[in-house]
Amino acid sequence: MARYFDPLLRVAWSKLGERQAAEDIVQETFIAVYGSRDSFNPRFAFRTWVWTILLNLCRREMKKRSRRQQFEFVDQDVLAHYHPSTRVAHPETGLSKLLLQEQRQQVVHALHRLPEMQADAIRLRFYGELPFEEIAETMHCSVSGAKRRVKTGLLKLAELLQTSEENEA
Repeated sequence: MARYFDPLLRVAWSKLGERQAAEDIVQETFIAVYGSRDSFNPRFAFRTWVWTILLNLCRREMKKRSRRQQFEFVDQDVLAHYHPSTRVAHPETGLSKLLLQEQRQQVVHALHRLPEMQADAIRLRFYGELPFEEIAETMHCSVSGAKRRVKTGLLKLAELLQTSEENEA
């Protein structure tokens, strides 16, 4: 659990937008892994199986939510809290913290506007830190398909962020 918890949480948090919901999904993932341990096929990577379960549980949660309400709020610390590489190297001022939070918020909102397969591929690559081979296995596609989903998603993400920036100017 210790090995998988943080990366799983980052992906779930990014997808669901709320830390508590993400923690619940990660716990459900571990429960599902334990409950289904007899059906695990050792021909496949255990890690890939865990990621597949997480994504399926996140999708189920998103379907429940879409019936109840539209996504409106994203937890500000979706990346910074668990991912030290996103921290600013220089001393932070109140203004720099606010700007960084705003940028994170824009990225998370833009991810929700991408097609699900592209957004999930980006989340697995950058929040989960998975190599393309594992993304491909998790998403049931080829390695080139995983790379294409990430690349296309990043291009679309950049376009969305650029459009958002131009609209604010």
